[in-house]
Amino acid sequence: MATFESQFIAFSKFGDTRSDGTTISLSQSDKWMKQAKVIDKNITTTDTAIAFNKLKQKTLSLEDYNKYINDLANTKNIAPKLLRDKMASCGLPGTPNTTQPTNSDTVSRLTDTTNYTGSHKERFDESGKGRGKEGRTDASANDGYVQGYKHKDTYDEKHTTK
Repeated sequence: MATFESQFIAFSKFGDTRSDGTTISLSQSDKWMKQAKVIDKNITTTDTAIAFNKLKQKTLSLEDYNKYINDLANTKNIAPKLLRDKMASCGLPGTPNTTQPTNSDTVSRLTDTTNYTGSHKERFDESGKGRGKEGRTDASANDGYVQGYKHKDTYDEKHTTK
């Protein structure tokens, strides 16, 4: 079972690639509390914001976060241990109970890039991976010749000085 400290580190890294897990922001804290079902009719995001702003910091360390939890719980007449227990047992950060993609024959047929024709075929390479902007634009050579000209680079051969 996860501890409150390990959950703090996990949620402080959730959604922030630059985070090292030592501090947590208000939005990360609110995501954690929503997942733990701490935020309900009794405790709202307004209440969490007020308690968070009392500490006058944008992000809180674990020590300051414990003070924040104590202040929030005391304001709402709830035991701080109850909040910590709920937050420790809510599971890893993420989006549980989301809709999973379907893998029906129709969807697989429509997303099979080998069946694409015309200009859409140019948007994918041989393996079916998208080519990005390269597949959506016509790149010109910028060499002075119009498209379809068959005698490219033959001018010098005909007009050399002898």
